[in-house]
Amino acid sequence: MLEIKAREGDFIETVEGLIFDVKGLVHPPDRIVAYLRYVVDSDGERRRGDRTYVKVYSLDEREKVLRKRYPQYLYYDPVFGMYLQGVPKKRVSRIYEPSKKISELLKKSSLDRVEAEATEFVQILQGASNVKLEKIGISGSILVGLHMENSDIDVIVYGRENCVSVHEALKRLMKKGNGAILKYDLKDLERLYKFRSKDTSMPFEEFIRMERRKVMQGKFKGRDFFMRFLLDWDEVDENYGDRIYIPSGYAKIKARIVDDSEAIFTPCRYPIEDVKVLEGTKVSSLKEITSFRGRFCEQAKKGEIVTAQGKVEKVVEKDGTEFFRLILGAKPSDFMISKPA
Repeated sequence: MLEIKAREGDFIETVEGLIFDVKGLVHPPDRIVAYLRYVVDSDGERRRGDRTYVKVYSLDEREKVLRKRYPQYLYYDPVFGMYLQGVPKKRVSRIYEPSKKISELLKKSSLDRVEAEATEFVQILQGASNVKLEKIGISGSILVGLHMENSDIDVIVYGRENCVSVHEALKRLMKKGNGAILKYDLKDLERLYKFRSKDTSMPFEEFIRMERRKVMQGKFKGRDFFMRFLLDWDEVDENYGDRIYIPSGYAKIKARIVDDSEAIFTPCRYPIEDVKVLEGTKVSSLKEITSFRGRFCEQAKKGEIVTAQGKVEKVVEKDGTEFFRLILGAKPSDFMISKPA
């Protein structure tokens, strides 16, 4: 078996030339959980070498393409208790690592405008936070060389302390309002709502109120940027199979946020108390709300009351103890709205 380690934000290219983005930090021994992102297509508008590609956006569309043309990348995972997209290690032709992209760009003799701005943005974050450059990476289309003139800057930071340092630095830089790094204005948020509402439903006013306070997204020199904060390899305390995840229904709940210290991370996690099931599956010991999607990061603060809807999942630990959690992000009907207590 190929010795491949991959984590959230890495990209994988398959033997057919498909490009997947890796999800999560825990993977089965024989494959990497990853979701289709780019497909070779003669009509594609993204070019790399002699190939053109199209970007596949929604989760539904990604699954449709695989089901129709590449079913070998769909599988049932007994640990996660659901059908997932994933790349068998024997079908991996290349892995792209965000942490190596910065040094690669810094060595290039010439950069295009997108690459230059991404590099400058990362260097500003590094300077303001004093985090080592090798702990900050560039993901997304820039990582795989398929960016266009209007592409976003997708930045990843590795390590708990590093993540907190960069998040605080970004907050300070945004407060300065120096013109280069800015929070989204109303027009930007309206555009984001239009894009996100395709697969995450939420009232417009609530969306604007919550997104306005987020630090992990904004604009650098007029270009969108999105941040992802990840635990580093030595901080991940779960191996595949340590816990079993069992789908247990769907519910809408109301609860109080106990702790928001993992709100910036992917996956984000919100321990909860005073849980009331408003609709759907009723279970005891519903202990947390979790999501593997960046849009649910910074979604609630400690002490706030949230209304959330998502998949109910039973988590069974190695020692047999179990609890339930609410997972957000798999269905368009999933949401979380927070309000001060």
